[in-house]
Amino acid sequence: MSRPSELAVRAAAVALVALAPLPALQAGDWPSFRGDSRLTGVASEELAPPLELAWTFAVVEGSESSPAIAGSTVYVAGLDGVLYALDLATGEERWRYAGGEEIKSSPSVHDGVVYFGDEAGVFHAVDASSGLGRWTFETGGGIISSANFSGGLVVFGSYDQFLYALELASGKLAWKVETESYVHATPSIADGHAYISGCDGYFRGIRTEDGVEATKIALGGYVAASPAIVGRTAFVGNFENEVLAVDLDADEVRWRYRDPERSFAFYASPAVSGDLVVVGGRDKFVHALDTASGTERWRFGMRARIDASPVVSGDLVYVADMSGDLVALDLASGAERWRFETGEDISGSPALGQGRLVITTLDGTVLAFSRTRDQ
Repeated sequence: MSRPSELAVRAAAVALVALAPLPALQAGDWPSFRGDSRLTGVASEELAPPLELAWTFAVVEGSESSPAIAGSTVYVAGLDGVLYALDLATGEERWRYAGGEEIKSSPSVHDGVVYFGDEAGVFHAVDASSGLGRWTFETGGGIISSANFSGGLVVFGSYDQFLYALELASGKLAWKVETESYVHATPSIADGHAYISGCDGYFRGIRTEDGVEATKIALGGYVAASPAIVGRTAFVGNFENEVLAVDLDADEVRWRYRDPERSFAFYASPAVSGDLVVVGGRDKFVHALDTASGTERWRFGMRARIDASPVVSGDLVYVADMSGDLVALDLASGAERWRFETGEDISGSPALGQGRLVITTLDGTVLAFSRTRDQ
């Protein structure tokens, strides 16, 4: 299938702009990967099952990233190189922006602009209401890391081994910090620092005001997951079959969890709520760990490996796996409360906001769920 020309895309966007309300951030939004700047994976609203399928939308070549929800719009990135803006209530397309290359970076919405990177190493800023490009910035490698924000800066990583900070208004480089391998993960922003867990096996804290590296801690192996930060502790899994808690004041690893029977990587990023860290593993299990000690509180077996990061909503946690199962588990006990079988592989994490849970599949189906009408 041929792709629309850039001129055609822009013309369509202009024609639709009057129909698209300004997607200003609201309470209940899920504007970026993991939902907030600390990447906790906790939704600000409760969406309890039973849920029903509200609508679906097809992305030509599939999707493996997490959607973003801002107001009445959901933004979905496709492996066809297109960013889609869909009506959250109906799934109808509002506009599309053709980036040109595969998009594996989850879109982030901030002050009326959508930010994402692509496999060509180009970082894009796109007007959230019209789909018109604001600016682009070229890095030296593919971008899978999603954007986070600090003051007037947008921060993200690239496979050229750098963490970047750009000025929001212009896309001008503010600073960049070189690491020793790919920067796959999304940076967490907390207390004036950007925290990244790297493919080089280090956990770094970079001051956002000037790009100075303030923290560097060895994690013991390759890390693809993004760190969730609660208080002064960061939680992240690695490819050495461990989940770690990093003390940001002492600059040291506080505890390590390793399954005593299985040796599989933790690719998905954790969700942290209350005294629990919840993370899915490539061992096909969801693990719930005590935040203070790392002791396992419960586990739940899925049918396939878990690359999608979990999302907490109230007393539930939603988890998806590579068999296409989407389940809701009781946060306290791990008991199953609801299940939907999509039949398609899922690696992108759910987004939950404004009364909808939205998830994408590798085959290209976008699914939006809402509370069952008779409840």
